[in-house]
Amino acid sequence: MRDMYRKLNWLGGTPREISEVVNNLVEGKSNNTGEVTLAVASATTTTIYDERIGYNSVMLLMPTTANAASVLSTTYISATNKGNAVITHTANTLTDKKYRYIIVG
Repeated sequence: MRDMYRKLNWLGGTPREISEVVNNLVEGKSNNTGEVTLAVASATTTTIYDERIGYNSVMLLMPTTANAASVLSTTYISATNKGNAVITHTANTLTDKKYRYIIVG
């Protein structure tokens, strides 16, 4: 599920629309977050498919379950490409390694 804050028309917007978008950005509300659950069993990578990801994107992970927090030190973004990113992690049978992420750039 993605947060869906107002986007401006590519031609611009009314002063009220522009103010709403700018004020939301100042308050940290932007359309650049998502959720992912890491693959289980013998998998050591999980791929996130998201059109907002680019080659130079910076991505940050936040664990949202105890199992995700327990493997955070061995979990990292190993590649970003146009439209996807690869998370490298240890293989184990924990099934609820859930994270929220943010994409910048």
